[in-house]
Parts: sequence; structure tokens; C-alpha cells
Amino acid sequence: MQIAKAHAYGNDFLFVRAEEVEGRALPELTRRLCERYTGIGADGVIYYSSPPDGVASMRLLNADGSDSELSGNGLRCLAALLLHQRESDAPPLTSLCVDTDAGRKTLTLAGRSGSKYTFRAAMGAPEAITQETLNVAGESIPVVIMRMANPQCVALVQELPDRERFERLGPALSTHPRFAAGTNVEFAQVEAPDRVRILIWERGVGPTHASGTGACASAVAAAVAGGATRDVNAVAPGGTQRVEWREDGVYLTGWAEVVFAGRWLVR
Repeated sequence: MQIAKAHAYGNDFLFVRAEEVEGRALPELTRRLCERYTGIGADGVIYYSSPPDGVASMRLLNADGSDSELSGNGLRCLAALLLHQRESDAPPLTSLCVDTDAGRKTLTLAGRSGSKYTFRAAMGAPEAITQETLNVAGESIPVVIMRMANPQCVALVQELPDRERFERLGPALSTHPRFAAGTNVEFAQVEAPDRVRILIWERGVGPTHASGTGACASAVAAAVAGGATRDVNAVAPGGTQRVEWREDGVYLTGWAEVVFAGRWLVR
């Protein structure tokens, strides 16, 4: 089975063509591939198709084998891989469309440096934004809840939690009874009107270096309840992405890098 790997700011994904795995139990396969010590290691696997000069499609499974509607970083990684795979004499592409479980997404190529491709992606509009207070792990946590293609719970904080508190509150919020299907969690500190620093606990994965939809949700929450502007840099442990919340939706700009392509030998 041919497999490629790419990452965006350390948020890493494996890529397998959908036709190679027809009839296979994808949750089990995903868990084996994503295992950091006995597999290849990744935050998730994207099973994709890419008709020549047509609209690509993707299905994302998290490292634990659960489905995810969308990853902004995974989407960008797929776009980078598709451009990387094109023949050298093929007409250059400046935009791509990808069908996801959260609808069709359009990415515009903003630049390239070696194996790194920078895209501006139209992520859609945030939905069902509410401000609530959740009782979790012995604390009352004010949060901003929304769907940003997938479920998001953002805790706006004066100071980011230390490791012990992060590892206690992150999974507790992610699996809180408020969220029937679980949720992604971000702790977000507004450092300046145009800068938000975040820590991410991703549903079905755990701590991640970065998250595209998490960066978008944190920027929206910071604008709604944290005094931030609607055009911010979201700073995660893996790096900084730009988020613009405009009238027609949220736009995410950042890079993705193709790491390798090879063959999975384990049966």
C-alpha cells in the first residue's frame, strides 16, 4: 500500500488513496498506521481521491480510528501533496477544490519554498456560537462553543495552563457530557488585538502541535469574547497561522510540507 506523509506546523497526517483500501476496516488500519512506535506515526490518516484536473475528495480518521469532519491542516497537507504529485510538465495549478465531510473547500496557492506550500483556505463560517460555563475536573470554566466545520470548545484564559492543568482539563472538556460526539478543545490567550496564543487538545488524538480548525475557532472566540480583531495570528506550539474572519466566512493561511512517500509493508 502506497503511503505519503505531510505535516503543517507539526500536525502530521498520512495519505492513502481511497481505492487502495476498498473493503478494509479503516478504523483498525488507521490506528495501526498512526501508532508512533509500531506504525508510521501521525495524528490521523486521510483517505483521498484525486481525479485528473477534477475535484479531490478526502475522508479523515483520527489517530484513534474515529471520524473527523475536517482538519484545516490536513486539508492543506492534501493540497500540498496533490501539487507535489503533478507531472512537471502539467499546467500549474493556483487553486484546488476538495470535497470533505464538512462540504467543499477551496484553497488558493499563495507561495512555495521547496517542499513547503502556502495556501489560503476558505474554511466556511462558524456556526452555533454560544458562551457557556462548564463544570469540569473541579473547576468552572467559561468557554466559547461553536462548530468550525467540526465541534470546538475554546477556553479564553488570562494565562495558558501549565502542563499538569492542561492534561487534566483538556481531555475532561473534550469528553464533557455537553458534547455528545466529543469536541476539540483550545485554551486561548489574547496577547494583543491581532495575536492569540493557543494550546490544543484534539478530539481523538490528544495534544497536537497545531490545528487549523482550532486556530480558526480560537480566533473567532477571541473576537467574540476576548477583544481581538477579526484578523489575527494564531500562535500554537508548532507555529503561527493567519486567520481572517470576514463576512463570507473564515480564511486560514499557512504552510504544509510533504515529508515522504513510501510503501507500507505490514499486512
